Amino acid sequence: MGSVAAALRERGFAVTGSDESVYPPMSTFLESKGITLSSGFRPENIPSDADAIVIGNAMKRGNPEVEEILNRKLYYLSLPELLKELFLRERHNLVVTGTHGKTTTTSLLAWILTVAKLDPSYVIGGIPANLGQGARFTNSKHVVLEGDEYDTAFFDKRSKFVHYLPELVIVNNIEFDHADIFNNLDEIKLSFRRLFNIVPQNGMILLNGDDANCVDVARQLQPLMAQIEEVGLSANCARRIRDASYSAKGSSFVLGDDEFEIPLVGEFNVRNAAMAVSAARFYGVSLANIRKALKSFKGIARRQELRGEVRGVKVIDDFAHHPTAIRETIRALQHRYSGSRIWAVFEPRSNTTRRAIFQQELPDALKLADGVFISQIARLEQIPEKERLDPQAVMKSIAAAGRPAFYEPDAAHIIEKLVPLLKEKDVVAVFSNGGFDGIHQKLLDALKSR
Repeated sequence: MGSVAAALRERGFAVTGSDESVYPPMSTFLESKGITLSSGFRPENIPSDADAIVIGNAMKRGNPEVEEILNRKLYYLSLPELLKELFLRERHNLVVTGTHGKTTTTSLLAWILTVAKLDPSYVIGGIPANLGQGARFTNSKHVVLEGDEYDTAFFDKRSKFVHYLPELVIVNNIEFDHADIFNNLDEIKLSFRRLFNIVPQNGMILLNGDDANCVDVARQLQPLMAQIEEVGLSANCARRIRDASYSAKGSSFVLGDDEFEIPLVGEFNVRNAAMAVSAARFYGVSLANIRKALKSFKGIARRQELRGEVRGVKVIDDFAHHPTAIRETIRALQHRYSGSRIWAVFEPRSNTTRRAIFQQELPDALKLADGVFISQIARLEQIPEKERLDPQAVMKSIAAAGRPAFYEPDAAHIIEKLVPLLKEKDVVAVFSNGGFDGIHQKLLDALKSR
């Protein structure tokens, strides 16, 4: 929402917006673009002369602004609908999907096309350092979109990505997530089948050939579909990743017969890069431009982002909130900061991690760190007691693996207990898909005053 708002502002639209809580980096980015933000929802936030109201998928009936829009019979639409109607028709739309890695892969692909001077439009759920913003709309025929399987809006329960008129689809992986809208993995697979069914015959589906769920979805497709090409480490993959290696400075790998380097670390990032490379080759981008783009990629805000270093202690901000993403991020940090202790600080904030669905998977991922802090589960009263994550059981499992584990009520208590435990060369990785009460800067400030 924020990235598209900024892009619309650049095209001359007057844009305002409301959210429950507004925090950096998106809040400061929007303010720098001249967009007025309102914290909290009130009917008077809606301009009397608004031409259209874009309703985010987190909004529900009962929200004061939603009710005002309906009462006044104003013109409203979802964000995916807005994109489809204003920017996606008659374009080459490259849609990046999957439970993990969407933002990184979309950013890599948009940057490759930019380096190749194709001047792409893009919509990304983050702020890539190379691009400076998460959305941009140009006159190019190429549009790169991060395609989310989450539902579109309270009035449209289809996945967002079915609106994006895809010509090329990347599927990084498929796992269970979004427990507030999907009852099981089969329902998520159904959403991906619906996406595949609207890719034209002259299009392309790039699939993670190592992921059993991806392969299962593709196996059930109807004839007359787009071409499907599997990308992965397995021998059966048409585009096989080989000879992957990792260092503190990045990763290298061979895809087919071609070697590539990226300044990102970890197997997941190698897969992300391989997907972006494969998509770029489908549109004829030269190997020279692809290699140049990968080597110059600077990363994304809140994806293994170094927020600061004080007294030899590094504080990392990462958006990971699913056990798989947490696990792979910790492994990547172990490659980048070899020999350092990794402390994981996790906020159970998403609709899935607040529930007991990952009761075993979550501690299995976190115990890869050298020490773990978990904050009190957010908005616990919204979840029936029998469905809630049991944090004490998580702590017990981590402690049984020989790792110090602490369950604290908030960021302040975490900082108070964590700071005395930190030593030079330690790395603190903060995992949250929210603001986490500004814990990153508060931790750095506490280290300075120690």
